[in-house]
Amino acid sequence: MTITVIGGSGFVGTRLVKRLLEAGHTVRIADKRKSVTYPELWVRCDVRNAPSESSEFPASLTDEVMAPGADEIAKKAMPMHSLLDVLKGSDVVINLAAEHRDDVTPKSLYDEVNVQGSENVCKACTELGIHKIIFTSSVAVYGFAPGATLAGTDESGEINYFNDYGRTKYFAEGKYRDWLKTDSENSVTIIRPTVIFGEQNRGNVYNLLRQIASGRFPMVGKGTNRKSMNYVENVAAFIQYCVEHCLPITEQADGGRLSLFNYCDEPAYDMNHLVLDVYRFLGRPKTKLFHFPYWLAYCGGLCFDLLAFITRKKFTISSIRIKKFTQNTYFVGSNIKKTDFVAPVSLEDGLRKTIDYEFVQKIQGHTFSCE
Repeated sequence: MTITVIGGSGFVGTRLVKRLLEAGHTVRIADKRKSVTYPELWVRCDVRNAPSESSEFPASLTDEVMAPGADEIAKKAMPMHSLLDVLKGSDVVINLAAEHRDDVTPKSLYDEVNVQGSENVCKACTELGIHKIIFTSSVAVYGFAPGATLAGTDESGEINYFNDYGRTKYFAEGKYRDWLKTDSENSVTIIRPTVIFGEQNRGNVYNLLRQIASGRFPMVGKGTNRKSMNYVENVAAFIQYCVEHCLPITEQADGGRLSLFNYCDEPAYDMNHLVLDVYRFLGRPKTKLFHFPYWLAYCGGLCFDLLAFITRKKFTISSIRIKKFTQNTYFVGSNIKKTDFVAPVSLEDGLRKTIDYEFVQKIQGHTFSCE
């Protein structure tokens, strides 16, 4: 099977490409950033461009792909390919591309990449006669899931996004639903993962683990809020499963087949148990927790917001991150239970592997900046 992974140079994409290659598939990576692990599979492409649009290296994207100091000759040797060129001959298209950080500027990038980019992918697939798309959305479409119970929020949860990332991911889902209506042979799988962590990641979970490992971690709030998380290998394994299996239709849709899944490793941690497990994996099981009042931490986050606005710098602390940290974001994947998928790594083992790699052995190597 020939598979094009859009966004395949990133954290999840690199793990996914490895699994697909090992399974014997032909894989192509379409990304505006060069793949460090699989440069021979990489084709430079940006979903923001119209399906037939190709160009020389745009100045606005130079720093995202080339190392500082790269000369103009090297830059021009890396043309921007069109989606039509890149996707031609694909049996399956997997779209992992996204603008996801809390501090994206300009904010129009959320719509350009997440929404318009998805529409461009659909148009290219229609023109090329490709009928299967897998799209990674996000549980951010549910917002803070205020209606969550002890059972968690599943795929039937209320759509209640609170930021541009969640909004544009949900609007992007709409583009794929519209694409389904154009041909009864079309098939779309939408996966809404919770926050993803693992070795080499430099996102929110890594920042949290690093702070805990430092021994200077103040627990904000009571620490009883539950946090759904995913180990990266499990997410990659589930996407591979979606490529290789006929999935249940989880929603009735006009036209083709629609399968919608939350992806959440179980059982979810509450913050107190997460921190205690991190200390245990570090060999410090008797470390005591210090709880910091939420209102004070939130005020501190607002101060960092103001400082970021004044200095135009990005900080790891912000009011929205304080708020997200203390919320009960517990999700479940009810629809996955309709399949026979089994995660290859337990959540506890994934956390242990990450702690050992990053903070015990402290292995130095390529890292992925993602949230």
